[in-house]
Amino acid sequence: MIKHIKPGKCNLITDVEGIRVGHAHDDDVLSGVTVILPDDAAVAGVNISGGAPATRETDALDATCLVDAIHAIVFSGGSVFGLDAASGVTSWLAARKRGFAFRDQPQVCPIVPAACLFDLTNGGNKAWGDVPPYLTLGSAACDAAASQFELGNHGAGLGALSGIYKGGTGSASLIIDNITVGALAVVNSFGSTTLPGTGTFWAAPFECDGEFGGDGKTIDNLDAQLRQATHSTKASALKSSANAGQNTSLCIIATDAILDPAQARRIAIMASDGMARAIRPVHTPYDGDIVFVLSTGKQRLEEPQALALSNLGTYAADVCARAIARGVYEAKTVGPWTSYRQTHDQKPQK
Repeated sequence: MIKHIKPGKCNLITDVEGIRVGHAHDDDVLSGVTVILPDDAAVAGVNISGGAPATRETDALDATCLVDAIHAIVFSGGSVFGLDAASGVTSWLAARKRGFAFRDQPQVCPIVPAACLFDLTNGGNKAWGDVPPYLTLGSAACDAAASQFELGNHGAGLGALSGIYKGGTGSASLIIDNITVGALAVVNSFGSTTLPGTGTFWAAPFECDGEFGGDGKTIDNLDAQLRQATHSTKASALKSSANAGQNTSLCIIATDAILDPAQARRIAIMASDGMARAIRPVHTPYDGDIVFVLSTGKQRLEEPQALALSNLGTYAADVCARAIARGVYEAKTVGPWTSYRQTHDQKPQK
């Protein structure tokens, strides 16, 4: 029986011990990279729900494959060009002998799954010629990795757009008895994170300690709002900052629970429902929505494990939803892309 549930000390994915996050971005290009670095190789899983993913090394995370641990996960802007960021991270790790070693060979092979969002039409200078900036940004993000990191317009969230608002990078955490679960999300969604005509986040019922401005507001007349959202989807898309075909939201769940690859995959599937709790519509043909799961393997699941895994997946989805709302809430206006807080006259952003 679960006895205690509360957000972690920093309310960040790095509340999971052994996880660091680094950002690097280019203000001129209006794009960036975020790297999630475990201190040690970690078990990982992935679930791809969107119809337009841009990924690297995700097939290696299948539970039937040889790879049973990874060394970093990379989120990047730049669509297919952003996949270069993982090469930068791979080289950075290899230079520090972090990767799988082979007998009598000096070189190691880091495993670095990656996913990218589409930010090529957000107004930044994408005329980079023959050499996109993402390889360099990948290694720079590794240099910046720490337990404390910025939200909103940082890293891969710099060029993100979400519905009618500026998108961004968000994070949240939860401690469930002795197990910690955290999420980091980069929100670049075709769908909206708020109820139509309001400043209320779809994720409002899961909010903790006013982390995205609402102090846990309840949603009144939810059925009516849902009907309005369904009928207004087409109209709202026409005036959206995030244009169809130019999207993708990315999320990673980290936990100190001991998971095998199949269990990590199950948590990724369940945590994908957190996107559905925070974005409407979601997993569209226009989005490459992805959820990764990373386990540092410190805390055993209680018996029966299937029940403990079910509870963990449920809370992982909640934390995912909260991280998504925080990503939009913490973003700042850039050029014509207006932030949520400017739109709703929240406290001035520093």
